[in-house]
Amino acid sequence: MKLLIVDDEVIIRNGLCTVIDWKELGLDLLPPASSAEEALERIPVEKPHIILTDIRMPGLDGIELAREVKELLPDTEVVILTGYDDFAYAQQALREGVTDYLLKTSRPEEIIKAAMKAKQNILEKWELSRQDTLQQAALRKQLLEKLLTVGLGGDAEALERIRRWFRQAKVDLSVEGVDTEATAFQVMLLSASGWGEKPFAQLLQGAAENIVQELLPCVTQLQDDRVLVVLRPEPGRTDRASLQLALQRVERTLKCSVFAALGRIASGYEELRLSHQEALDVYSYKGLVGSSGRNLLTVDDLRDRTGSRTVCTEKEEAELAAILMSHNATELRHWVIQTVRAQLDDPAATPATLQRFLHSLVLAGYRWLERSAEGQDAGHADATSPEGSFALDDRPEDEVFKRLSAIMTAFHQTIHQSRFAYIRKAIAYIKDNLDQSLSLQQVARYVHLNPNHFSEVFKRETGQTYLEFVTQERMRRAADLLSGTPSKVSEVAKRVGYEDIKYFTQQFKKFSGRTPSEFREAARKPEQ
Repeated sequence: MKLLIVDDEVIIRNGLCTVIDWKELGLDLLPPASSAEEALERIPVEKPHIILTDIRMPGLDGIELAREVKELLPDTEVVILTGYDDFAYAQQALREGVTDYLLKTSRPEEIIKAAMKAKQNILEKWELSRQDTLQQAALRKQLLEKLLTVGLGGDAEALERIRRWFRQAKVDLSVEGVDTEATAFQVMLLSASGWGEKPFAQLLQGAAENIVQELLPCVTQLQDDRVLVVLRPEPGRTDRASLQLALQRVERTLKCSVFAALGRIASGYEELRLSHQEALDVYSYKGLVGSSGRNLLTVDDLRDRTGSRTVCTEKEEAELAAILMSHNATELRHWVIQTVRAQLDDPAATPATLQRFLHSLVLAGYRWLERSAEGQDAGHADATSPEGSFALDDRPEDEVFKRLSAIMTAFHQTIHQSRFAYIRKAIAYIKDNLDQSLSLQQVARYVHLNPNHFSEVFKRETGQTYLEFVTQERMRRAADLLSGTPSKVSEVAKRVGYEDIKYFTQQFKKFSGRTPSEFREAARKPEQ
């Protein structure tokens, strides 16, 4: 806070400057002025917050100086120095806006007291101004969000508040008091990245907002992870080429990356919702195209994105099952990154189809857990929920890995805590490889056991011989495929490990009492 002393007597000026330690009081002392005229020349540039001035000076006096100061800087506090003969004059000055008066014979502590009173007045003004600014900003944010989402519902007072705000920012060029909408609008959503996590990410958005305000005819609103920009369309300033130049300016200045989504041009306030919704729809593609070097998108840029596949393949599900069984986190992360990135790079992908594909990966993990943990207590309590969307603009592969890793950990923690954990591991391996050759020796080798010992413990723990168990699981899987898929009987046989269809049919009839075709036919009949 700056203090200016004005007095035509050099002794008084120097005394006031040296007797009191103004720095210690939190005041920066400006070079003193020897006249009101000198002070008035310097005040517009130096902008003092407190002026301590003599009342009687050649030329303009202290009261005239105070009057001029109030015109230039209304919030500046003025303290008058007076003699005994000017006491009534000083009282008049108080009525005209002077903060306080002091006798020239006042002790230093009295001068300090007057200066501190003036300082406190200014601090209170600043606080009131800050509170008013915050309230106005909060009200504007609330009204703009309502306008852009559900509309104002005929609230004329709210609409007029927004109009005044837009007119002040030169975004609405209509004349106040005239019922016309002379200005169109356009919504742009902008996000800057590259400064790391909070709080730096928020600082970056604020810095980007400031630059955009300087470059474009707009009003802005800082949101959680982006900047809402309402533009006034203007040739040469808000056309696509000009906007891209502005975004490049933000990137160069702040050393960051920028992504912006542009909605349609709206004719008037009520159509702003349409522009905002279109900008939101385009912005949802940030995670799909934000790293492609294209920093400004419109709905026309997305016409060819009709959707990619939404379900992982059987091959991908088998690969995932093998990795989850191996309990190899590094291999799981590599596989997830490779699989998810392939979908992110698909030029036909949309946010909706990508979300469904990512969910299919997690659900494949849960299907594996249900198969592998059947008959055990490896419930889903220890794994993440399959519900919940993925943040597509923030490395969705990390979230997929997190959920699948939790599934893998839940299963392996459970089997390691159980008696004869290697039998549970063997059972899970069998269920995941029913289409492969599954000899006793092969599975025993997988769990690092002698085949004879493994066979003995397996029968004791499951109540079945190894061959009986494998055959039963194959028949169960075949029954699921016959009732739930249109696959041919020969294809079903191969998917459960049988090349000889005749032998498969014999085994299946022994298991279910029906041939595969009879079983499928019965499964298709509605219940009576």
